[in-house]
Amino acid sequence: MEPEISWQAGPKTSAKSAHQWNQVAESVLAPLGYEVLEVNLRSGKNPILLVRIERKDEAPVSVADLERASRALGAHLDTLEALLPARYLLQLESPGADRPLFTARHFERFAGLKVKVRSPQGNFTGRVGRVKGDMVEFLLEQETRTLRLGTFKANLAEWPDRPR
Repeated sequence: MEPEISWQAGPKTSAKSAHQWNQVAESVLAPLGYEVLEVNLRSGKNPILLVRIERKDEAPVSVADLERASRALGAHLDTLEALLPARYLLQLESPGADRPLFTARHFERFAGLKVKVRSPQGNFTGRVGRVKGDMVEFLLEQETRTLRLGTFKANLAEWPDRPR
């Protein structure tokens, strides 16, 4: 199994290198209308630099979007070759069904849908409830939990029937 270094573009990113990679990706992709959700470098015989993006206008990410973002980011990374392994594969993806949620807007956008939450207070699956400031409410079968952004990790556990 190959070691994996995962750098998320969420509010709790703390590693200096994670911040630098996210800055590089954001500096290239933000002007093109994309938000960087995750940057993940899988090392090994064939290293893969995985970048997950979404459109800032919240429209679904198309194949054309991925091609455009990949060309722009790839050209920029070629100028930074000393920072990357000699050979690597750049892979861009849309967030997909297990999409990570980081910001208040992410939770507002997917209100009512089930999410998997991992927090110091325990792991659970619940529906996204109200979002007020940096507090997110989760509706569980028997209770409601409210957590502060940046103190937990969450991924969609179900996909909406229409794009949000």
